[in-house]
Amino acid sequence: MKDGIVLPANDSGERPPPIRIAFCITDLDVGGAERMFVELVTRLDRNRWEPRVYCLSGPGALVARLQAAEIPVICFGAKSTRNLGVFQRLTTELKKFSPALLQCFLFHANILGRMAAWRAGVPRVVCGVRVAERRSRVPLWLDRLSQGFVDHNVCVSQAVAEFSIHQAGLKASKISVIPNAVDFDRFANAVAVDRSKLGLSAAPLALFVGRLDPQKAPFNLLEAFGNLLLRHPDWQLLFVGDGSLKASMDEWVAHRGLGHRIRIAGWRPDVPELLKAADLLVLPSLWEGMPNIVLEAMAAGLPVVVSRVEGTDELIRDGETGLLVTPGLPTELEHQIEAVLTTPELSSRIRTAAQLAVQKQFTMGRMESAYEQLYARLIDVDGR
Repeated sequence: MKDGIVLPANDSGERPPPIRIAFCITDLDVGGAERMFVELVTRLDRNRWEPRVYCLSGPGALVARLQAAEIPVICFGAKSTRNLGVFQRLTTELKKFSPALLQCFLFHANILGRMAAWRAGVPRVVCGVRVAERRSRVPLWLDRLSQGFVDHNVCVSQAVAEFSIHQAGLKASKISVIPNAVDFDRFANAVAVDRSKLGLSAAPLALFVGRLDPQKAPFNLLEAFGNLLLRHPDWQLLFVGDGSLKASMDEWVAHRGLGHRIRIAGWRPDVPELLKAADLLVLPSLWEGMPNIVLEAMAAGLPVVVSRVEGTDELIRDGETGLLVTPGLPTELEHQIEAVLTTPELSSRIRTAAQLAVQKQFTMGRMESAYEQLYARLIDVDGR
């Protein structure tokens, strides 16, 4: 027995074979949702579940972790969502594997996966809603239109669940909230990277980790930090990530001659070590779901200043475990960054409280257990 899930023995007293579960994701590149996906799949109890992963795109950096855990992975190599051949291949593979349930992650996998599951005769379909999508209403419309093929939706925060009900029109009875989690020890025990190897000094360092995308509003941070440098000329800002705004951000920094204080490093694999080396994490997003990087920073004992958007106020008690700011207001962002970097008592208090909160509430064990409970209920394990 584990967390209330009981797999009945057969007539000979032996456990039945593990239940087959298929997982479908858009890609396996290094991103917050993708990393949570891999954590979930690799942590499932293999005595109870037999997972197999289908990735719509080509092999990404995270494939190796799944393979190391001896989980079969099939990558279809789609370069466009219009590639209809991927739909047929996914349908064929699902028919071969014959899972009891398909769990989908990310929008394109959600839509394609639910339709392929219907064609393949998969009995249960669970889709993950990981963000309150405000860029376009088309994804919301498609999600609502195809809900007849979905048995259940998992939202990463209560705010995303409410958005899905009131803005996307999904049924509350088909929604559960399972928050993201963090590998606490990995981040709490990381060893800080040597700043000098990044061309950084010992002066206060603010860190941004994420996609350089309008959703994350990196230009709001550039504006706020540019003003701070007028008062604190030795402060430093490091961007870790890549995306559509990188070239224009590079141009902004170069035009103002701030390359010695603001660096845009691209994606790096040493995020835990960077979090340990920084003095503050800043995330000025305009909308979110439940940002993993905030959980990771809190686990690392790094103070955070983040926008008050979906999921962040469920992670952070403002003024206690972090500071929340109004999205889209660089002036407010500027003031809160300055408050943390100039007030050691505030910084120390936030570090301690944040680590304790994450260690108690957002563990990988909790997340895994919640998903296993959901799968068992939908499949009706005890009644099989």
